Amino acid sequence: MLIGATLGRYFAMRFVRTILGVFLTVFTLVYTLDFVELLRRAGDAEGASTGLMAQLSLYRTPAVAEGVLPFAILFGSMAALLQLSRKLELVVARAAGISAWQFLQPGLFVALAIGALTVGVYNPVSAMMKQRSTEIEAKIFAKSTKAGSGKDLWIRQRGLDGQAIIRAETAIEGTTTLAGVSVFTFDDAGLFVSQIEAARATLHDGYWELQDTRVHPLGDPPESFDTYLIASNLDRAQVRQRFTPAESVPFWQLPETIARTERAGLDATRYRLQYDVLMARPILFVAMVLVAASVSLRFFRFGGVGKLVLGGVAAGFLLYVARQVMEGLGASGIVTPTVAAWFPAVVGSLLGTLTLLYQEDG
Repeated sequence: MLIGATLGRYFAMRFVRTILGVFLTVFTLVYTLDFVELLRRAGDAEGASTGLMAQLSLYRTPAVAEGVLPFAILFGSMAALLQLSRKLELVVARAAGISAWQFLQPGLFVALAIGALTVGVYNPVSAMMKQRSTEIEAKIFAKSTKAGSGKDLWIRQRGLDGQAIIRAETAIEGTTTLAGVSVFTFDDAGLFVSQIEAARATLHDGYWELQDTRVHPLGDPPESFDTYLIASNLDRAQVRQRFTPAESVPFWQLPETIARTERAGLDATRYRLQYDVLMARPILFVAMVLVAASVSLRFFRFGGVGKLVLGGVAAGFLLYVARQVMEGLGASGIVTPTVAAWFPAVVGSLLGTLTLLYQEDG
C-alpha cells in the first residue's frame, strides 16, 4: 500500500535535505583540504596562482566526493529518521495506521532517484572535470621540483632507433599524452646513447612527439628543440588503457570504451566492472537506506539509540569493506564483474530487509 502524497512529499523532503546536507559538508571538507594541499605543492611553480589552485581543487573534488556518496545516503537517512523519531512524527504516523514499510517508501524512492542522477549526470561531469584537472596539473607541476609524488610512470619500448625507457611524472587521462617526461635511449647493443627531457610527449602511430625538448647526447653538449620525434612500437590503445583508470571514464562512454578495448585485443575487465558498479549504485543506495532504517526506528524514550546508531555506522562500513573486497576480486578475474558489482548491493538490501522484518513484523 502506498503512502499518501502529502505525507510522502514531506518525508521525501526530509530525506533529501539531510542527505544533501551530509554530502555538501563532506564535499566542502574535501575541497578545503585539497585546496590547502595544492597551495603547499604550488610553492614557486610558474603560473600557480591562488585562483588557479582554487579552480583546480574544484575540478578534483567531485571525483573524490563521489566515493563517499553511499555514506552520505547512510548518514543522511539515519539523521532524517532519527529527527522524525525524536519529534514523535513517526509515532503519530504509526498511530494513524502507517507501517514502517510505508513511511520508508519516500526514502527508498529518494535513494533510487539520487542513484540514477549520480550515475547518469554526476559521474560523467566528475569524470570530465577530473580529466581537465590532470591537464592543468600537467601544465603547472610538470617542471616543478615539488610535483614529485613518488608515483612516476615508466614505459619500456623498442623502436627503429633502438631501445628507450620513458619516465613521466603524470599522464593526462583519456589521452596518450604524458607530462614531465625523461627518455633514456639505448642502441641495439644496449649501450646508453642519450637522455631526453621534455615538457610533454604524445604517442602517435609509430612515434612519440616530444615538445619543449632538451637532448643530452653522451659525450656531446646538450641541444634544445621545440619538437623532437622518437620512433615507437607501442600501440596507442594499449597506452591509453594503461594510463586511464576505469573510474575516470564517464558512464555514457564506458560501453564504447569496452568495445574499443576488446577490439584491440586488450582486457576490458576493469571497464566492465566499473560499468556494473555504476549500474548497481541505485540498489546500493537503497541498501544504505534499509540499513539506516534498521537502526533508526527505535522510539527515543526506550533508550539505547546511541548503540543502535553505532551499530548502523559499523554495518555501513562493513558493507563498504565487502564492496571493496568484491571489486578487488572482480578486477583480478576471480569472480565475474557482474557478481562483484551487484553482490554487495543485493546482499545489503536483503539483510536490511530481513532486519526490518524481524523488528517490525517478527
